[in-house]
Amino acid sequence: MLIERLWRSLKYQDIYIKDYQTIMELSAGLDAYFRFYNYERPHQSLKNKTPARAYFGYEFQKTA
Repeated sequence: MLIERLWRSLKYQDIYIKDYQTIMELSAGLDAYFRFYNYERPHQSLKNKTPARAYFGYEFQKTA
């Protein structure tokens, strides 16, 4: 069920909105989305922690 929710979020929060035109755009967009999803976006099921914080125990610093 977790994976199904991830793919739904990815489609509705990124792919459908951005309408990527090339594989390179899609690749860069997916990379950015998964960084956001794992390191910045709090998850209700994880008591509003990011997956990275829940797994590693600390927040990661955002890089440029």
